[in-house]
Amino acid sequence: MTTPAENTDYRVTKAVIPVAGLGTRFLPATKAMPKEMLPIVDKPVIQYVVEEAVAAGLSDLLMITGRNKNTLENHFDRVAELEQVLANKGDEQRLFKVQQSSQLADIHYTRQGDPKGLGHAILRAKSHVGEHSFAVLLGDDIIDERDSLLAEMLELHQQTGDNVIALMQVPADQISLYGCASISEFSNNTAVVTDLVEKPEPGKAPSNYAVIGRYVLRHEMFEILSKTEAGRGGEIQLTDALQVAAKNPEIAGGVRGVIFDGRRYDTGDKIDFIKATLKIALDREDIGPELRSWLKEYSATI
Repeated sequence: MTTPAENTDYRVTKAVIPVAGLGTRFLPATKAMPKEMLPIVDKPVIQYVVEEAVAAGLSDLLMITGRNKNTLENHFDRVAELEQVLANKGDEQRLFKVQQSSQLADIHYTRQGDPKGLGHAILRAKSHVGEHSFAVLLGDDIIDERDSLLAEMLELHQQTGDNVIALMQVPADQISLYGCASISEFSNNTAVVTDLVEKPEPGKAPSNYAVIGRYVLRHEMFEILSKTEAGRGGEIQLTDALQVAAKNPEIAGGVRGVIFDGRRYDTGDKIDFIKATLKIALDREDIGPELRSWLKEYSATI
């Protein structure tokens, strides 16, 4: 009998990146530009997410898009004219950066169609994923490249055959903004997830462990999602489907959590977007020192 660690069915090579949201919190900037294309210093948010997937060994990516998202496809496509101009100028550094985005991975695109929530968006990936496990990376969550969250999740999935979600402790007054997990059998930085609630009412959350935008799922989750009725907000919630798996592990495997305490940047909120830009910029060798010096001078004036 094979163990989960020996079973190649639990090896993951594909990732799904839902990017169909309208980005209304960033209007008017997102009126004609996808929120995922907003730049953090000099790279769009979506490129940080794609680079994270590639660094974890995932080279086959499917983006679930919506209307007016063509800019995403253009960004990861080649621009021969621009490359030629940079080559003629001998600007090898910028030429490398331009070419890098089009050579990162094998990226596919499909539209969500009806905006029926995250669970519905993931269902659109069924024909591409097939009968394989897959990762899901939300397009507005950035995990610092120095932290190996996704790689740890993939390893745990391969070892156990269970679905794996990323959890992060948040202040009690913020848990109602997230999916929330009840956990048991805590060991090191992992735990068994026994229950999940999508955006619990203030004061009624079972814990302060919030679900953040990284998942590794078995293909059987598609069947659960197809039977999941619209929940909070009138949308098909991935959290509701994962709750079914957690309570009925014989259907699609159980659910485990990796507790993350590293560097996460939430770019879906204006203030957090600005904080993410500053934090990432400060860590850059090329602009960090000058920015840090300016911030010290500026902070003394406010």
